[in-house]
Amino acid sequence: MPAGILLAVSLAALATLCVLQHIPMADTLVYRAEGAAVANGTDLYGFTVTQWQLPATYPPFAAILFVPTTWLPIGALKVAFAVGNTALLALLVHLSCRFARLPAGPALVLAGTALGVWLEPVFQTILFGQINLALACLVLWDLTRTDDAIGKGFALGVAAGVKLTPAIFIVYLLLTGRVRAGLTALASLTGTVLLGALVLPHASVDFWTRRVFETGRVGRAWIVDNQSLQGLLARVLHDPAPGPVWLAAAVLVAAAGLWTARRAAVVGGRETWGVLVTAATALLVSPISWSHHWVWCVPVIAVLVAEGRGRLAAVVAVVFTARTLWLVPHKGALDLQLPWWHQPLASPYPLLALLGLLACAAGAGRAARVTGVARLGHARRTLPSPRPALSPSDKSDSTARPQTPDGMESGPAADASRRAQDADSRRDADSRPGEDTRSGEAQQVG
Repeated sequence: MPAGILLAVSLAALATLCVLQHIPMADTLVYRAEGAAVANGTDLYGFTVTQWQLPATYPPFAAILFVPTTWLPIGALKVAFAVGNTALLALLVHLSCRFARLPAGPALVLAGTALGVWLEPVFQTILFGQINLALACLVLWDLTRTDDAIGKGFALGVAAGVKLTPAIFIVYLLLTGRVRAGLTALASLTGTVLLGALVLPHASVDFWTRRVFETGRVGRAWIVDNQSLQGLLARVLHDPAPGPVWLAAAVLVAAAGLWTARRAAVVGGRETWGVLVTAATALLVSPISWSHHWVWCVPVIAVLVAEGRGRLAAVVAVVFTARTLWLVPHKGALDLQLPWWHQPLASPYPLLALLGLLACAAGAGRAARVTGVARLGHARRTLPSPRPALSPSDKSDSTARPQTPDGMESGPAADASRRAQDADSRRDADSRPGEDTRSGEAQQVG
């Protein structure tokens, strides 16, 4: 089937499903309410909307960007978000192909978009009207530019200013020696904070001194929707607040993840996996990582395909399409009562990410050993070969002065001595010219 027809069929099926299910696109409504709060001068963090009583959770800078959402009726806004997210998926597929060094032709991008909408994180992003695809495109576009590109890091800083999670990529840039890009991203992030403080001073103080620490405000950490390390531990331990256990695990995973990312990029020369490991680390250690945050599965699949690991790419695609987290009992508090054999089904994304981190850490270790052996071999090849040991007879011969064919000594000292003797002989000859003449005449006569 041609890629264009495949895309048309896929989008038609998606649109039909959205209409039949009366998709509320709840997050789009939250964004619109944030923009309205900025436009109307009301309390940004004092409202809730939709039947789920959702509050504003993003920094003030994001709310400023959401003001244009108030210019459209709700129906038109939902259509705009659905179409926009589909276009952003196509852009993410294109960027992922370029990131993985795959030929990003129209057919591949269209086919990837047609299939990508059914990946659970992408599907949920479209249904909720989320901005995950936009942020992923900003970060991936910025990181795939050359290190000497003008303003590299700026888009990353803007993405972190909208949603704090991408800020981990700033740490990654600094750890891998891209100091200029890292500082540019940090300056860009700082600029978003200052702009938010300038336009919304009271909301900025409220967010940065209070709201940013209220992780419970975002949602319940133990429900299956949360595919972070905290959600995994809460369900495994049957504890809605794993607290110290989660904090210790998050610190360990963050350190190990960033170490692995640096090793993959700097030592192993695999920049693609350095970026992907950083993304996985961010999603794991974030207190809340809803399933639709895992749109980074798109570049993961692209990189696996580019490396010729088609079967593994298919496995990853199946994991992110199967929706096993929605198959386990999850109404009310049932998420905390799951038996052990339900746990892998309830937490597929963090478990897959942890396995991926372990595999990348092992691969980075092997690459470091191979690189070390190669460097040692090169160093040995460049060293001069040792001279063979001399026998006693060789040693005695080597101490003797070299001789010329006529039996005279040779060497710098002997040559200098001969030159001095020749000079003396010439001076003696010059001082007795008569004797030489007479001797010559006698020889002729004789």
